[in-house]
Amino acid sequence: MKNALIHAVFCGLIFVAGGVDAAEARVAMTAIVDHPALDAARKGVSDELSESGYVLGKNLQLEYQSAQGNNGIAAQIARKFVGDRPNVIVAIATPSAQAVVAATRDIPVVFSAVTDPVAAKLVKSWQATGGNVTGVSDMSPLDQHVKLVKQLVPGAKRIGVVYSPGEANSVVLVEGLKRAATAAGLTVVESAAPRTVDVASAAQSLVGKIDVFYAPTDNNVTSAFESLAKVANQSHIPVVAADTDMVRRGATAALSLNYYDLGRQTGKQVVRILRGEAPGKMPTELSKTLELEVNQTAARKQGVVIPGDLLSVAKKVFE
Repeated sequence: MKNALIHAVFCGLIFVAGGVDAAEARVAMTAIVDHPALDAARKGVSDELSESGYVLGKNLQLEYQSAQGNNGIAAQIARKFVGDRPNVIVAIATPSAQAVVAATRDIPVVFSAVTDPVAAKLVKSWQATGGNVTGVSDMSPLDQHVKLVKQLVPGAKRIGVVYSPGEANSVVLVEGLKRAATAAGLTVVESAAPRTVDVASAAQSLVGKIDVFYAPTDNNVTSAFESLAKVANQSHIPVVAADTDMVRRGATAALSLNYYDLGRQTGKQVVRILRGEAPGKMPTELSKTLELEVNQTAARKQGVVIPGDLLSVAKKVFE
């Protein structure tokens, strides 16, 4: 835990549950791990606060801590933040959000990048629940991801997915992927990666059993994505991802929400709370922005040709 505390970053930020004076505003923010998608969400929160008039070093104080992928550290950070009594706690990704929500019933909590907050038992429903918790979900458009798989690999029958069985959002995603795949006449083949170091071996175990990899917004997979991409390149199996950051890291294609925009959306909720609105009156929100990115080099390594209609609508094409 000592190393996690050393990792803490302090920036000015404000926090005004119930209309606290701006000079007293404090926000605590935590994420389960540092990786590009969650980092982008965190930056979006900070930028939204700044643009809303909360100036670092003046009326805004922010403490950030990463759990470094460890659920035990996430729980320790949650208890530390609750003891500090900030005005708002922002929890990024499901494990950190679960830890914070379990630690307090009165401090306002705003989660971000949580796939299914109801399944994760953060809130009782997607509507306003009257408690101390609200936030923004990064629920993946799984039916559209399956459609992308079929566009990219028309003959595909089996989709391979590596995921962490201990991560609630990943379990929800895999179950949703199965339903979407079945509706489209495809089959999902799973392989568990409980730790980031397991991602490569989990991917390797799928070789010969699948036609395409699907990389979900699983924190272990996202953190160790290069190891999955290496297996995909060696076995000539294309990768379709749920996070566009994975495209520049070696996926052939991804259709994803924009995590920076997700953070801005989360930041707007934080600002509303700082200005006196109760989190319990705010329903959980969904991100509606989707972007397609493709990687021509990865496609060649993974043995697939990206169709022209996908190239024409892609926001970014990496050569």
